[in-house]
Amino acid sequence: MSNSSAIASSKSKTASAQPSESSSSKRKRGVFQRELQHMMYGFGDDPNPLPESVALMDDIVVEYITELVHKAQDIGSQRGKLSVEDFLYLIRKDMPKLNRCTELLSMNEELKQARKLFEHDEENLRKVFEGDEPAEG
Repeated sequence: MSNSSAIASSKSKTASAQPSESSSSKRKRGVFQRELQHMMYGFGDDPNPLPESVALMDDIVVEYITELVHKAQDIGSQRGKLSVEDFLYLIRKDMPKLNRCTELLSMNEELKQARKLFEHDEENLRKVFEGDEPAEG
């Protein structure tokens, strides 16, 4: 009896795994290939890792991101929208990831502010130079 239930259980697992495999085969393969090659080399692999290794890492990364997004979407659906806080909530127990994410988010805000100031300064300079040109001509 336990043998038949184990077979039924493995069949249901196989059936549930097949849709994810077909959906992953529909996606464009090798999206992160170049970046993963550099990361693998940075973590001690060969400068030109095997394509099979890179493809496996690509599958793992895409699967992780997909699962994370689905979980965040489930959390966000309670409020009706997906937000950054949903992702931070999911990784709250993994301190290195959480710290890195908050660091990148704060850096992103700093870059936005710098771009805004740069555009504002550029507009002011343009107005100054445009005001000077007619006086010269």
